[in-house]
Amino acid sequence: MTQQKLTDEPPTHSRQLGIRLSSTRRGARLARQLAVQQFTEWIGLPHDSDPARAVALVMAELASNAMRHGSLPGRDFRLTLLLLDQGFRIEVTDTRPERCPRRPATEPASPDVPSGRGLLLVEAYAERWGWQGRDAYTKTVWAEVARPV
Repeated sequence: MTQQKLTDEPPTHSRQLGIRLSSTRRGARLARQLAVQQFTEWIGLPHDSDPARAVALVMAELASNAMRHGSLPGRDFRLTLLLLDQGFRIEVTDTRPERCPRRPATEPASPDVPSGRGLLLVEAYAERWGWQGRDAYTKTVWAEVARPV
């Protein structure tokens, strides 16, 4: 699993879906449901398969971060799903380019701290993840979940 900031174009894909969602809990929940539904349709696996669960977990974290840390009042986030030859790519574009994700600490957080472990999960379940500033107003955080062999 690797994390990186990319400045080049995303990999080629065979299918793509993009949608704007509200930066609310409801928008984050819809993003998770849509990502799992699209993954299972494109890949042909059931919703309760391990890869579908990985997609749900990664999507939940990226959408939650966009909602909590990447939104401005009245601004939505954009979800883009891509079917790649080697996997399934999730991209979440938000309106706070100055708030870039940091590589998660390798030390576990104190049990008393209620948050701060999400990117550890992304790093564990995604083959690759990173972020990209595309313009002065947005940033895209992305993760790729491996396609089952």
